[in-house]
Amino acid sequence: MFYNNDKFKAIKVTNRFKSRSEALKQKVIYVYCPTGMEKTIGQIVDDYSFDMVLNDYSITDLNKKVVCHYNASDLTKEQRHYLVVATELGAWVEPLVSYLDSRLGYTEVKLLHSSYFLHQKAFSILSTKRTQYAKRALDIISALLLSIVALPIGLLTALAIKLESPGGVFYKQKRTGQYNEEFEVIKFRSMRNDAEKSGAQWASKNDARVTKVGNFIRKTRIDELPQIINIFKGEMSIVGPRPEREVFIEELEKEIAYYRFRHAVKPGVTGLAQVCYPYGASVEDAVWKHKYDIYYIKHHSTYLDIKILFKTVKVVLFGMGR
Repeated sequence: MFYNNDKFKAIKVTNRFKSRSEALKQKVIYVYCPTGMEKTIGQIVDDYSFDMVLNDYSITDLNKKVVCHYNASDLTKEQRHYLVVATELGAWVEPLVSYLDSRLGYTEVKLLHSSYFLHQKAFSILSTKRTQYAKRALDIISALLLSIVALPIGLLTALAIKLESPGGVFYKQKRTGQYNEEFEVIKFRSMRNDAEKSGAQWASKNDARVTKVGNFIRKTRIDELPQIINIFKGEMSIVGPRPEREVFIEELEKEIAYYRFRHAVKPGVTGLAQVCYPYGASVEDAVWKHKYDIYYIKHHSTYLDIKILFKTVKVVLFGMGR
């Protein structure tokens, strides 16, 4: 037996956290995982500004200590009982991924496993009709308000595009949307007409294919305004993961676990990844954006959508778009 009853009786919790914010500021947290996974978790620790003590079952003083578990179903019966006793006595006990979500503001995707996604009811955006109706209402209201601003700006943009380079004003491209169904995203053309004569390419910072007008409308996100049409058609939401092309998705899902889960929701004109992560066009950048996309799907709320919209306004005003 891993621990005898006397050992369990020795666990004491008399001084508890007064708030979640206090628990999220601890410099050390205690993590319990199946034997053999310590190295995997330990490698991720290097990214954080706090330390983790792994699988130390000798600790009996759990006063103001954060106790996290990972893959608890694979722990032994006695190991799980240690966590149960800690919970019974009022210690701060929660899944590691959940704690990191709250502390970091994104989901550490390297720690995810299939069971995380199988609890659909934990994702209100996927399982609660009221949440889905509220999101659709926000989409329509936002699209209507944007239309008022978009019409005069759109006319000037169309004229500027026509004067600078030959080709159409709008650019349509197939993107993968909700449930992996493809649709045509509509944007103002920001690149030369022959931008992809050699095939599909990642967009990059200071891309030589981008025109002068295109550079301006990309920075200010004016190029995204025609996507209001996609919102009205129900193909996109005002907030959500950025829609990507299938050719790149097939490449990324080989490198990033559960990459297609982002398609459980509608793609967005703006999103948490766009306002929280700087410009990037590599697999590593895609990993970071995926962290924010998964966090958004898990923790979606109308408040979060509105918060992202305000951050988007800030991004546009300071010319940090991409």
